[in-house]
Amino acid sequence: MSTRIVRAACPHDCPDTCALLVTVEDGRATKVAGDPDHPATQGVLCTKVSRYTERTYHRDRLLTPMKRIGRKGEGRFAPISWDEALDTVAERLGSIAARDPQRIVPYSYAGTMGLVQGESMAARFFHKLGASLLDRTICASAGATALRYTYGASVGMDIEFVDDAKLIVIWGGNPIASNLHFWTRAQAAKRRGATLVAIDPYRSLTAEKCHRHIAPMPGTDGALALALIHVLIRDDLLDHDYIARHTVGFDALRERAALYPPARAAQICGVSVDDIEWLAGLYGRLAVRERQPVAIRLNYGMQRAHGGGQAVRAVACLPSLVGAWRNAAGGLQLSTSGFFPIDNQALQRPDLLPGWPAVPRTINMSTIGDALLGQGLPAGAPPVEAIVVYNSNPVAVAPESAKVAAGFAREDLFTVVLEQFRTDTADYADILLPATTQLEHVDIHKSYGHTYFLANNAAIAPLGEALPNTEIFRRLASRMGFTEPCFADSDETIAAQAIAASDARAAGIDWDTLKEQGWQKLKLPAAPFAEGGFPTADGKCHFYSEAMARDGLEPLPDYVAPYEGPASAPELAARYPLAMISPPARNFLNSSFVNVDSLRATEGEPHLDIHPDDAAARGIVDGMMVRAFNDRGSMQARARVTDRARRGLVVGLSIWWKKLASDGKNANELTSQRLTDLGRAPVFYDCLVEVEPAPGTDAGLGASAMEPALP
Repeated sequence: MSTRIVRAACPHDCPDTCALLVTVEDGRATKVAGDPDHPATQGVLCTKVSRYTERTYHRDRLLTPMKRIGRKGEGRFAPISWDEALDTVAERLGSIAARDPQRIVPYSYAGTMGLVQGESMAARFFHKLGASLLDRTICASAGATALRYTYGASVGMDIEFVDDAKLIVIWGGNPIASNLHFWTRAQAAKRRGATLVAIDPYRSLTAEKCHRHIAPMPGTDGALALALIHVLIRDDLLDHDYIARHTVGFDALRERAALYPPARAAQICGVSVDDIEWLAGLYGRLAVRERQPVAIRLNYGMQRAHGGGQAVRAVACLPSLVGAWRNAAGGLQLSTSGFFPIDNQALQRPDLLPGWPAVPRTINMSTIGDALLGQGLPAGAPPVEAIVVYNSNPVAVAPESAKVAAGFAREDLFTVVLEQFRTDTADYADILLPATTQLEHVDIHKSYGHTYFLANNAAIAPLGEALPNTEIFRRLASRMGFTEPCFADSDETIAAQAIAASDARAAGIDWDTLKEQGWQKLKLPAAPFAEGGFPTADGKCHFYSEAMARDGLEPLPDYVAPYEGPASAPELAARYPLAMISPPARNFLNSSFVNVDSLRATEGEPHLDIHPDDAAARGIVDGMMVRAFNDRGSMQARARVTDRARRGLVVGLSIWWKKLASDGKNANELTSQRLTDLGRAPVFYDCLVEVEPAPGTDAGLGASAMEPALP
């Protein structure tokens, strides 16, 4: 038997970006393990990725090109050859492009985070074609925009040092489910005496293990952050030297924070004044008076509401007020992606756009339902006639799902889907093309949770007729007569182009060394902003942002109320009095892994957590099938009556493939296509609903008396 170990990287949308060791025996991958030598991974993988071979060798893998033979959405296909598939796609796209290439839309996101299989050859293809651009907003753009205005880029503390922090605030995230290796370090800090605080509307698995849990209503985090700032200023818990030398706009921020005393914020957020006073006092006292490291691990949950961008701005001001950046174990991390010197010009070749630097129109992926239905487009704008989906599953993950599905169901819409499985979106494809998994292709990865580049070497040959995304777009480019040399670049060549080698942060890192070693760390100081040096034009943290003022935005952090809330929409709240959030289920990652039998069996079926008081008022008992609904749609789930959901909140851990839910629906039936204050991002957690027993449900029956819904 021939056995070898291949260095690889986890491709999924998680800040941990783990270094993998893949065991291959006689050409078959038999084990995927974490690299024990990688300081971030430390030999440990989440349950999902440790079972990656189940995904690669899944019985339902797409292994041959297919064409639709049934109605859109039925998922009925017949196998065809690659030649027929590519000829069909090239002919249809070419015909549409001859009239107006902007009628063609690429749709992709983070099905892989790889720089090669993500937006390299695909971007070159669509740029040369002149297709509409895609505004990739569906996850992180509100927070990223906020950090850019505040720090200059998506940068923050290095989590490798957080073990030494004395206070760790976990704000808007559940790292046990979605940032495991940070949680391991937070636990180490806890054992050394650190205080852990969770700020989350839901008492998640993480919140249960923290010393204190503060549960604001969704969309109110900005008011809470401004109240913390209010107390820090009121009680002079400030690092005046750091503020004077390394920040801009303190006096204006002081005036803004004066409007948010703890009593007002407590009323807005639905938390106690004592919680606000306690947290602000502990944070400021440790950082300023005791010179101890204090850390904030901010995550993306809290930016998925109308005021999500400004809320991130407010939280991001806190470390500079107390000088937390002076210590390597202090500061804030939302993302580290802005540290990585990536040569996007070389990867994506925007110069291929016809008429560059003029650009085609941009379609926001978060409003794809409206775009496909011709709603919200400028007057006279051409309709979307073709969509090519790769690295995403919009029918499951995009908001206001009924509109998304209706758009994809258009018979006059030519739809191409590159996929590994027959997802909800794949069921609507005219042409379905089999894509490789991470074990079958080459890639290079940055991270948004640590500061290592990682290489992904192909461990096995592609299964069946599957091809890497890059090769599919190479072949399409050839059929469409694109002759630029970049369309002949191999995956190895593209990987080598990804790193901006002239940047000092990448000193000693290139593709040849990276693929041999598996991972290499950027050259960065342990405490990158101990003496300022933020990637803003003046090197300072901007409490007041002149750039925002120039862009017509409010230049100071402020509280922006949710679209859907009792104060901002009282009539709506009277009809739909429960806020709903849909954070990731522990065993899924967005809509990935939902079809892996062992992982779905652990989750069981869609659930809706509801507080006992809210359940009793509606005649709901534990285990009952319930219906959550609003004006946009409805979904059914099994009720879990629990005080983990605060009063006035229901929680549907997500995101289920709709076809694997008992009613063929998921939480995005209820979410809206409205956008955040900054970054044009979706407001998944700005959503009011009502909940009732599902039709035909006996209100006296609970879990013990009912058969569970089958997926």
